Amino acid sequence: MKGLNVKVNNLVKAYRLGKIEVQALRGLNMDVNAGEFIAIIGPSGSGKTTLLNVLGGLDTATAGTVQVGNVDLTSMNPTQLVDYRRETVGHIFQTLNLIPTLTATENIELPMIARGVSRGKRKERVEELLGIVSLTDRANHKPEELSGGEQQRIAMAAALANDAPIILADEPTGELDTVNAKIVVDYLLKVNKELNKTVIMVTHDPSVARRTERILRIEDGVIKMALAPTEMIGEEKAVSYVDQLRARLGEIDAQTVQLDNDFKSGKIDGDEYVEKRQSLKRTRDGLREELHRMGVVT
Repeated sequence: MKGLNVKVNNLVKAYRLGKIEVQALRGLNMDVNAGEFIAIIGPSGSGKTTLLNVLGGLDTATAGTVQVGNVDLTSMNPTQLVDYRRETVGHIFQTLNLIPTLTATENIELPMIARGVSRGKRKERVEELLGIVSLTDRANHKPEELSGGEQQRIAMAAALANDAPIILADEPTGELDTVNAKIVVDYLLKVNKELNKTVIMVTHDPSVARRTERILRIEDGVIKMALAPTEMIGEEKAVSYVDQLRARLGEIDAQTVQLDNDFKSGKIDGDEYVEKRQSLKRTRDGLREELHRMGVVT
């Protein structure tokens, strides 16, 4: 199915934290053309992921409207939202959301099983999608047997399983090195151009954002400006990517300390602790390798 247009008017999303109301989105307006590939950038806490969650039917708006094609998303009931998530949007997350005990083929099949697609059609679609992301030879591999870039491409194939017209990608290259990040963005471009999908991507990486057609900067819950990819060069300094990597390393260190404390206090068991500790270590090693490649000593 070809991409749909997205029109957001005066979108508000508020959360209650005790007696305090926090507005993640404050009257945001945005128009995305059918078949367009856009990037959304902005500081941490500016509302980027909240916006994607509302567009994807994972969260509901407090006020305002979201129109996807000819459908008003904000007027849907819970049952309609389930159908919307299965048929209209494909999600690609930074955390991948692949089931570790399933093969690449089985992970791609899951969205189709939920939709009731027959076994024969699922088999044909999986073969087609593995070809699109060039991973036919990895069909029977489980996530732990795949590289980070390969896992993200399998996640992309799963997002395309039900031929959704809109692909929402939340930091899809956030945990990848430069080489794998480029590969993943190349495939997103392929999906956009060859399959005519509307792709909306959140990213912190200026070099990734510059690969899209248009860049929207969100701050304090509203779109502050729209940039052409060429304008991004002057807007973002090269050092900012290094700062982002260093900041992510700091977050990993803080998460590791918290994980250690959770284990010591008995909040998590040994198996969960080891699994999460190893995952954090892999991420940390990848970030340090990227910094070393850029000539930065950590």
